[in-house]
Amino acid sequence: MIVIKIGGSIVNDLHSSAIKDIHNILSNEKLLLVHGGGKEVTSIATKLGKEQRFIVSPGGIRSRYTDKETAEIYTMVMSGKINKQIVKMLLKEEIKAVGLSGIDNHILGAIRKSKLTVINEKGRKMVIDGGYTGKIKTVGTELLNLLLNEGYVPVISPVALSEEFDFLNVDGDRAAAYIAGILGADKVIFLTNVNGLYLDDNLVQKISLEEAKEILPKIGFGMEKKVLACTEALSLGANEAIISSGMVSNPISSAIAHSNCTVISK
Repeated sequence: MIVIKIGGSIVNDLHSSAIKDIHNILSNEKLLLVHGGGKEVTSIATKLGKEQRFIVSPGGIRSRYTDKETAEIYTMVMSGKINKQIVKMLLKEEIKAVGLSGIDNHILGAIRKSKLTVINEKGRKMVIDGGYTGKIKTVGTELLNLLLNEGYVPVISPVALSEEFDFLNVDGDRAAAYIAGILGADKVIFLTNVNGLYLDDNLVQKISLEEAKEILPKIGFGMEKKVLACTEALSLGANEAIISSGMVSNPISSAIAHSNCTVISK
């Protein structure tokens, strides 16, 4: 079984062969998709007059600050517009796709963060209210396995449910990592707009889990989340994590073949 994470920024820029590639791979593999869509959330929130705020953690991870109104917009855009666009693309290629959010049947259970430690503009640590951001704690596998075993492709938006039944914003890469790890996926593939992880302008083609953990502090905004997600997926039970481009011909097959991408393994 393969979990594929599609970055929201490349949903519309995926190579034209991507959906047919997925169709072909389904003859031999079970597939599950997790998607992002942060830029679309920001765009629609701005149109609605809701200014978006971004914060940086002491570890250098940049993320959206999610208050209650932003959580509602995030859920609407992720689980509505973007999720259904992807399902439509798959159905057009006669792929049995089912769009779900992490809320459905408790697919993603998360703990609401009461406080967040962030780095302010002056480079100092400060503590702020946690808002409606969640840390994933559980993955409900029953519905996912039911769909996968019947040949469906679940398409999951990264909205989680808290213990208090609040909608929580969770990172799409890490949602894919947790789902892949708990399901024991053979591979989790993070499709992005570059070929993989670059260090000193060179593509890192193969790296171990331990090496990936060691270099995390040296990686810049954006890619650091994907490498962190790779380490989490492997630690939770996935066999292999791949960061690759979604803009090349047959991007899934290319990643599976380890062609011009970054492969992180145990």
